[in-house]
Amino acid sequence: MPRAIWSGSISFGLVNVPVKAFTASRDHAVHFHQLEKGTGARIRYEKVSDKSGKEVDADDIELGYELSSGRYVTVDPDELDELRPRTTRTIDVEDFVALDDIDPIYYTKTYWLAPDGDSAAHAYRLLLEAMEEQRRVGIGSVVIRRKQYLAALRPLDGALAMSTMRFADEVVDKAKIDAIPRRTKADKKELRLATQIVDSLASDWDPTRYKDTYTDELRDLIERRSKGEKVTVEEGPAQGDNVIDLMQALEASVAAAKKARGGNVAKELAKTADELAREAEAEVADEADDDAQGRSSSTSRASRAKGGTAKKRASTSAKRAKSSSGSAAKGGAKKAAAKKAPKKTSTKAAKKRSARAAA
Repeated sequence: MPRAIWSGSISFGLVNVPVKAFTASRDHAVHFHQLEKGTGARIRYEKVSDKSGKEVDADDIELGYELSSGRYVTVDPDELDELRPRTTRTIDVEDFVALDDIDPIYYTKTYWLAPDGDSAAHAYRLLLEAMEEQRRVGIGSVVIRRKQYLAALRPLDGALAMSTMRFADEVVDKAKIDAIPRRTKADKKELRLATQIVDSLASDWDPTRYKDTYTDELRDLIERRSKGEKVTVEEGPAQGDNVIDLMQALEASVAAAKKARGGNVAKELAKTADELAREAEAEVADEADDDAQGRSSSTSRASRAKGGTAKKRASTSAKRAKSSSGSAAKGGAKKAAAKKAPKKTSTKAAKKRSARAAA
C-alpha cells in the first residue's frame, strides 16, 4: 500500500477535515546509468573548482546568484533554510472557484486525499459532495517538505484530489510567442470539412486507450538484449516534407471518416495519410524528372545555339579575311603598275627644257 507523503487538515471556514496525501501519479520512464565502454564502470561526477580544477568539499561550497556575467550575490544554505516556510499541517482554502475556469496549464502534480481516521470520514464525504454538486474547486496554499505551493482541491472520480499549481507569473503569455498567428476568419467550406473531421473523431475520454509505445519497445529491447539476443533497431520511415494541399487533405480526411463508418477512424485516417504522402512523393519525383529533362533540353538547345554562333562567327571571320586579302591584292597590283608605268611630264615643262637646250 502506498505511503502518505503528507498529513494535515483541510481548513475552510471554521471546518477542519483531517486528511492524508498520497502520490497520484508515477513515472514509468526507463532510466539509464552512464558506463565506461569496455569496463562497464559507472561514471560519477565530481564538484570541481573552475579555477583550480580540484575537487571541492561540501563544507566549502556556497550558493551564488548571478547578477551579471561574473558578478554573484552569495547566500549560505543555512540562510535559505531560515527563509523557507515552516511546515504546516493545514491546507488553507481561501476561495472556491468554478472548475471550468481553471485551465489545465496551471496544474503540476496531483495527490489523492484520504480522510485521516474514521472520525474524519463524515466531514470528508460532506465536503466532496458539496464540491461535486457546485462544481467548485477550493484554492489555497499548502507547505510540503518546507516548500510552499498554490493548491487546488477538487473532486475527482469520487474522491478529493489536491493538485499543486503554477503561480500566474510562471505561465508564459501566448502574446509573447511571435510565431502564433493572429486569428482570422476561416473559409466556410474548409471550416465545415474540419468540423466533420472533429465530429468523426469525437469519443468519450478513456485514458487506457493511449499507450506509450516508445517505452514498451524500449523495455522489450532491454529484455531481449539481457537474454543475449542481437537486436537490430530498424529505422522508421523517413518523415517527408511534402506539402499537401489543405483542401485536398480535408476532403480526403472526411472521405476516410465516412469509409470507416463508426469503426477505427484513426486507422483509416492513417492509411489515407500514407496514400496522400505516397502521391505527393510521386508528384515530387515527376517534377524532378521534368526539371531534369527540361535542363537537358535547355542544355541541348544551348549547345546547338552555341555551335550555330561559332559557325556564324567563323563564316564572318572568313569573309573579313577574304575581303582583307582582296583589298591587299588590289593595293599591291596598283603599286606594281605604278612602278612599271613611265612617269608623265607636262607639256610646259618639256618646252622649257627644249628652249634651254637650243640656247
